[in-house]
Amino acid sequence: MKTINNRIFLILALPVLLILLLALILVSGQLAGSQKPPQEQPNKIRPVRDDVGFCWNPESMKILVDYLAAQEKEHFKSEGLVAAISPHDDYLYAGRLYYPLFNLIRAREAVIFGVTHGTVRNEIKGLDSLLILDDYELWPGVLKPVEISPLRSYLKKRLKPEYLTVNNRAHELEHSIEALIPFLQYFNPDIKITPIMVAPMPLDKMKEISENLAGVIAAYLKENRLQPGRDIFFLISADGNHYGKDFNNLAFGEGQEAWEKALAFDRNLINSYLTGRVTEKKVAGLTGELWGQTYLDYKSSYWCGKYSIPFGLLTVQKVMRRSTGRNVRGKLIRFSDTYSEGVLPLKKIGLGTTAPFSLRHWVSFCSIAYYLD
Repeated sequence: MKTINNRIFLILALPVLLILLLALILVSGQLAGSQKPPQEQPNKIRPVRDDVGFCWNPESMKILVDYLAAQEKEHFKSEGLVAAISPHDDYLYAGRLYYPLFNLIRAREAVIFGVTHGTVRNEIKGLDSLLILDDYELWPGVLKPVEISPLRSYLKKRLKPEYLTVNNRAHELEHSIEALIPFLQYFNPDIKITPIMVAPMPLDKMKEISENLAGVIAAYLKENRLQPGRDIFFLISADGNHYGKDFNNLAFGEGQEAWEKALAFDRNLINSYLTGRVTEKKVAGLTGELWGQTYLDYKSSYWCGKYSIPFGLLTVQKVMRRSTGRNVRGKLIRFSDTYSEGVLPLKKIGLGTTAPFSLRHWVSFCSIAYYLD
């Protein structure tokens, strides 16, 4: 009798249980529908390469800039400024060269020509006679992540395919472009960038690729009604020669006298080829003048800018001719070296040095501004 009653109870209760289950399903569906869709994955940000020599903290950057501003005694013109050469050495070494240059720049976007150092080419083979682009959505900044200019996609679509490659790993390994971003963004908080690494290439190839690149950039400027200097700026990243026994570069010998001779050589290089009106003849001279050898022979050259500078200057000159009908003229902002500068006396702000400085290990560098001529 008890078994029959249990069966009757289950038969009577089953519709109720089904109704409750259906109601639960409906409520769950409504709750799921009312929830916000899952958040998109964070934008792909190019990782920081050097978190010792360069500054990625806004408070530390302010301390550094305030210190440099208080020390600066010279004034430089900003009118007509459209391009520049900047060092990419540690801020505690080269801060006095970064500050007066970047303090002049006010633009909405910047094209940055970087070096392709040996560390990159040792890991990634075949990087010759090419421009190396990336496809990161953002780059690291000192104030916030830095957005990429639409120019990068424009270049990928319009440059001749044989002139470029896209390689994120190459950009991850290279520090010469990221070095300029904290100073650039500090004075231009909403700046957008187009990072371009310049691989080793002979002068003829530089002329060929820069002609194509300049035409594409000039078209981009025209379509978007951009003015050089005000809307878009061109930066060339380059340290100078690396001297001393540690670099196996004893072109002028060793010791204090060798250091003085090397400084004189580098100053003459700047005065002869990097300042005054930019011409193809000067660029040609620049690529063929290093202790009687060619800058384009990587094994005999210790100059970081031997490709980024001549290629960048050729491109800037051609872009300005196409977009403004004018040439450019270079003016030295400052020249120095790690042995002369030493380390800025700033402690406990999160900055350090990535290499020593001495007569057996030192690097020259310069900041040069280029104005419409």
